[in-house]
Amino acid sequence: MATMDFVMTIDSDDEDSQNKKNKPVDDTQLNPDFIFDLSGDPYTDLLDGGSDLHDYVKKGSKPEPISVDDIIERRRTRKVVGKRKRDVEDEGEESDESDEEISGSEGDVESGDDEEDFQDLMESENEEDPLATSGEDEEGSEDDNESDAEEQRIDLDANSSDEDSEDETQAEKDRKTAFFAEETETGPASVHASFMTMNLSRPILKSISTLGFSKPTPIQAATIPVALLGKDVVGNAVTGSGKTAAFIIPMIERLLFRDRGKKAAAIRCLILVPTRELGVQCYEVGTKLATHTDIRFCLVVGGLSLKSQETALRTRPDVIIATPGRLIDHIRNTPTFSLDALDILVLDEADRMLSDGFADELTEIIKSCPTSRQTMLFSATMTDSVDELVRMSLNKPVRLFVDPKRSTARGLLQEFVRVRAGKEAERSALLVSLCKRTFKAGVIIFFRSKKLAHQLRIVFSILGMKCSELHGDLTQEQRLKALQQFRSGAVDYLMATDLASRGLDIKGVDTVINYDMPGQLAQYLHRVGRTARAGKKGRSVTLVGEADRKILKAAIKHASGEDQVRHRQVPAEAVLKWSQKLDELKDEISAVLQEEREEKQLTQAEMELRKGQNIIEHAEEIHSRPARTWFQSEKEKAKAGDLSKQQYEAGFTGSKKVKDAKPADAKPKRDKFAGLSRREKRRKMAIEEDAVETGAIRAAVRSAKKASKPAKIGEPQKKAPPSGKKGRDKKNRRKTMSRVGGAFEKDMGQRAVQEGVRAKKGDVIGGMNKKKGGKRKTK
Repeated sequence: MATMDFVMTIDSDDEDSQNKKNKPVDDTQLNPDFIFDLSGDPYTDLLDGGSDLHDYVKKGSKPEPISVDDIIERRRTRKVVGKRKRDVEDEGEESDESDEEISGSEGDVESGDDEEDFQDLMESENEEDPLATSGEDEEGSEDDNESDAEEQRIDLDANSSDEDSEDETQAEKDRKTAFFAEETETGPASVHASFMTMNLSRPILKSISTLGFSKPTPIQAATIPVALLGKDVVGNAVTGSGKTAAFIIPMIERLLFRDRGKKAAAIRCLILVPTRELGVQCYEVGTKLATHTDIRFCLVVGGLSLKSQETALRTRPDVIIATPGRLIDHIRNTPTFSLDALDILVLDEADRMLSDGFADELTEIIKSCPTSRQTMLFSATMTDSVDELVRMSLNKPVRLFVDPKRSTARGLLQEFVRVRAGKEAERSALLVSLCKRTFKAGVIIFFRSKKLAHQLRIVFSILGMKCSELHGDLTQEQRLKALQQFRSGAVDYLMATDLASRGLDIKGVDTVINYDMPGQLAQYLHRVGRTARAGKKGRSVTLVGEADRKILKAAIKHASGEDQVRHRQVPAEAVLKWSQKLDELKDEISAVLQEEREEKQLTQAEMELRKGQNIIEHAEEIHSRPARTWFQSEKEKAKAGDLSKQQYEAGFTGSKKVKDAKPADAKPKRDKFAGLSRREKRRKMAIEEDAVETGAIRAAVRSAKKASKPAKIGEPQKKAPPSGKKGRDKKNRRKTMSRVGGAFEKDMGQRAVQEGVRAKKGDVIGGMNKKKGGKRKTK
């Protein structure tokens, strides 16, 4: 009975009513009933061909992707054949009864010894256990002693001090002061309680009212006025706070004042995103906000048709939403496409884009953008380190950090399940027990690897739980279909890697389960940010091992003041039951994986055969196509991929940033002319010297590009002076004649020769005015 005093039910009615009485009214909190997507599922258009983004070739030589559900269904059908229907029904009834027996003990709490063990996990020297305890019973009886429940809450205000954070040195503070713009430079700070006070145009206000925006969120109220001034912005706010609309609304407002005309059409805005799914979401938000304008958006991400994207880029859309890899592909291989007229560059999830995985690609894109652009960076875990931001060539950026402490959303209830030492193999049983007993719909489960996500997806399908998977090993069609099924409720569980942890706004996500705790706080915040968005309530459940003590403390420390943190306990009987069940299914899981592997190999062999036939039949056409180029060699590309993988894995171990260090046995790099004869070397060097552009040629190219470049947003288009104008005076004509060829010769570095100069008295012309009678001198 002593342990029962510490039992507190989750979401107690008395507790909620007491909180509502003492809770002050906050006007900045988002409306929980707000629905942004009024037109339906954004992935339906991409999959069903309702949008202009679909491929022009509906059916090609690409084989159909292999479905794990079909394999499991075939194996299940083979087992059922030969059995009587009554026997199968009896087996199902027995399993249901066993589930009910175990679920009847949901309210039971483990012994006090386990509670002491979990306290040892959290203790550091003489610290108190910061976690309250709750059972798994959602419908359990309320705790009679409410005062004891209040004592178990976490005193987040007392732990809000940043003791473990490194203090900034004075030199670092001085650098930030010199790098960021001062508050006085951004104009008067006015609090906007409505979009009507932001001087937005009527088409945008109409779209905002149609979509149901009532008033701007804190990040929108801070960003939109500054972005309309054309200043660079570095923004930070919690997940689900409306950052996408914060940079798209001022972008559309500025584009309304662009110069129109056939010659003025140009790509003026670029939004870079780290994942394809986030690009699709930004495209949907932008098109809805620009419904009542003539501004056109274009989606340029991997997995979709290259040809259809090239066709769209030829029409010069106003805004491009792209992933870095596909954008560089178009810059290098798509004719007439360039970013010379770019006015606005936005990096969504900028801290991920500034990481080492995207460093080379981002540097290549920045080279193609003009320096006189407006740059805006946004993320829920945005950094303000000058060293990382300086390569973006920002011009006195405005620092708008609405959430500087990296806290979680207000409506998020965080729960942690302890995985005891030596029982790491029980993680799968814990996960299945949680999903079978408590969390039965609207659940995203995050894994650290694609292989593990796929295996647990097979386990859930065998157990009859509707699920889909989302990771990088799938085709783009499979990824979009998985999101569509989860959004529509066709499946209850989405097995995902960190590919789905950033930016995705999916309605109906009630619970986020972390199969393993990431090693960095930023990754954890992005994962749990998929729920409790836009003021709604949500729940996150994380399986915590012995090695996750440090990140567990950081997650609790950065929780919002109104959040509740609990220690969820799963009954040992339920874990034991599902552990035995999974042991029995090991052979079945291996058989499904083997059958899937064989089908993939057969499909790959058919593709190779078809590829060989196409090369034989259409050899001339294939070899006549220009080869697609890339800014890196194959070795550099593989090296960048390995570095990104190491950095991702280091995020789970909690180690420091991976540096690009050379191995100890690295051989010295050979000269590119090594091994050539002296004659061949001189010939190669002469060819390279001839290929180098001279300063005059570069100047001529720059002047030609500048003359053909459209005007900036809001500036009138410059009109070319009419040729052959009548009434030109003789004096100007004479000056023009005297400078014939002057500009060209000046560019080539030669001295201009004046022509048509009047002769002066005493000038010797030809053989005239020579002195006569001169005698030749003789010796």
